[in-house]
Amino acid sequence: MGDSMSPALPNGKAGGGKKGKDGLVRIGVISDTHIPDRAKEIPKEILDDFKNVDMIIHAGDLVDLGVLEKLKSVCGNVKAVWGNMDPDNLRKILPEKEIFRIGKHKIGVMHGYGAPDYLIAKLSAIFKGDGVDIIIFGHAHYSVNEKVDGILFFNPGSATDKVFAAYNSYGIIKVNDKVEAEVIKL
Repeated sequence: MGDSMSPALPNGKAGGGKKGKDGLVRIGVISDTHIPDRAKEIPKEILDDFKNVDMIIHAGDLVDLGVLEKLKSVCGNVKAVWGNMDPDNLRKILPEKEIFRIGKHKIGVMHGYGAPDYLIAKLSAIFKGDGVDIIIFGHAHYSVNEKVDGILFFNPGSATDKVFAAYNSYGIIKVNDKVEAEVIKL
């Protein structure tokens, strides 16, 4: 598994140019869009909210390259990883695992695979030794927002599919000296 390590930008910004005076970086988090299989497009409510973020992270299973292009049309700073349902054209341009910093916080992103009940344990092992503070993942299609052994595990749920959840959802993570994460139900 390869990973990349992108440093915080020299000016402390995560991109997008909308960072508040208090140093707050607002990250929109989305996963498991499965477009066009589960929906024709990303819900408008999400795109509208993502116009006010500094960065968007897609945690895999985009399925169509157009998803990445649509996200970039609302925020110039988009990071994404490939998921188990992503075709070869996406796997060639996206990493499986990504690690980067925002300020003093190290963030790991990976879609995940296998039985959803064991994702946190599996991801803990995969990111062991990487020193991450936050692990953003997808795959389960239901949201997770919990700390385990000092690491925030955050899955925004699926924006378009309710196969394993009663609702569609996405997330917003606010990062400055502290981290606040919220799952937003549609």
